[in-house]
Amino acid sequence: MTIKPILIHPDPRLKKLAAPVADLSDELRQLADDMLETMYDAPGIGLAAPQIGQLTRLIVMDCVKEEGAAPQPTVMFNPEVLAASDELNTYEEGCLSIPEQFAEVTRPAEVTVRWIDRDGAEQTRDFGGLWATCVQHEIDHLDGKLFIDYLKPLKRQLITRKMVKLKRERARF
Repeated sequence: MTIKPILIHPDPRLKKLAAPVADLSDELRQLADDMLETMYDAPGIGLAAPQIGQLTRLIVMDCVKEEGAAPQPTVMFNPEVLAASDELNTYEEGCLSIPEQFAEVTRPAEVTVRWIDRDGAEQTRDFGGLWATCVQHEIDHLDGKLFIDYLKPLKRQLITRKMVKLKRERARF
């Protein structure tokens, strides 16, 4: 498995629509494995293929955070939200493509998601709590949307300026 570099906002690839996966291949399964490795290394709880420059409808996530609990790596090809609750939750979100920046985002508290798993089987599952927030956040990436797009323009611009500065600093080293 290979740890991939994560794109930092603003990068135009983060704003593009990802293409659906037509056929599962060994290359796509390898990409999913590499994404899990990259996510755990970062460390994060979710990662979408566009964040590593792959415009493919693929996300990985693992929202188990309890000390000593078994990890639950989840690979989703072509994930889609089938239903969302009227009840809302607000979580402080962050993003591996927007390091060290956090903001409260309100999303449906529960969602039903359908996807194709690593073995090509169709799955449908209800998610709540942090899992619901994470899956919605990652699916947003597939549609070219970032969590900062939910913020007021001034806050979004402030974060974007910080990311431009961070990219400049990283480019010098």
